[in-house]
Amino acid sequence: MLWIKAFHIIFMVTWFAGLFYLPRLFVYHAMSEDAASCERFKVMERKLYYGIMAPGGVLTLVSGLWLWLGYGVTGGWLHAKLALVAVLIAYHLWCGKLLDDFGHGRNSRSHVWYRWFNEVPTVILIAAVILAVVKPF
Repeated sequence: MLWIKAFHIIFMVTWFAGLFYLPRLFVYHAMSEDAASCERFKVMERKLYYGIMAPGGVLTLVSGLWLWLGYGVTGGWLHAKLALVAVLIAYHLWCGKLLDDFGHGRNSRSHVWYRWFNEVPTVILIAAVILAVVKPF
């Protein structure tokens, strides 16, 4: 099970790398005014979402489920962590919607909004790690 735990952490880091970086790309994309930059950002965002974030997210969820079933862990902290995972999945899917909007020239948000949006995974990561390590309840 330690191998699964190690890979779960690796997949989680991969997923979060994308969750941190994609909204940052959205910031720069929302600020860009020339067509060449916009096209470059579209390619970078698409490759990040489908090539890193999506596989990282799926593998994180699969390995996390494996750990949960393998260890048979229960407790209030786990319910709270699973709620955070659900929020993270929703955030990931929202990023996909924003990616689609940028891809079709439908972005209606400012770079400032994306700067705030970029902070959401940070808060979730801090809370999830504290719950998993400290198990406060």
